[in-house]
Amino acid sequence: MTEPTTTDRPFTAASFQAYMNEGKLMGSRNRETGEVFVPPRPIDPGTHGEDMEWVELSGRGTLAAFTSVYIGTSAMIDAGYDRNTPYVAAIVELAEGPRISAQLLGVDGKQPDIAWIGQPLKAAFVERGEGDKRRSYLAFEMTS
Repeated sequence: MTEPTTTDRPFTAASFQAYMNEGKLMGSRNRETGEVFVPPRPIDPGTHGEDMEWVELSGRGTLAAFTSVYIGTSAMIDAGYDRNTPYVAAIVELAEGPRISAQLLGVDGKQPDIAWIGQPLKAAFVERGEGDKRRSYLAFEMTS
């Protein structure tokens, strides 16, 4: 985890997306307890503390769970995934502690393998959409 980032961006989904569009995985950290939240939160749900700061995360983690998705969202269908070409949705435990869901790249959704659980991963950003609708999506790849 890198040093906190000084920013005046609010802790919102739009700010989180703007950072991803810049190729950064960001979270919010409670300055008092050090707990990190991804996606970011303006208030720590455990302590109700509001002394939060942005922090750039390492993008490293391990695969905690996954599933093959054969019928996905419109965005994933537009990206070429369907009943014949499933994608893998993953739950990743980040090195900094929180878990987040994202697509797992570089694996065959038709051939899922329980041995993937616990494998080290690194963040990747996938750009999808055209024009004003173009945005980056969080994904992960195995580092072997």
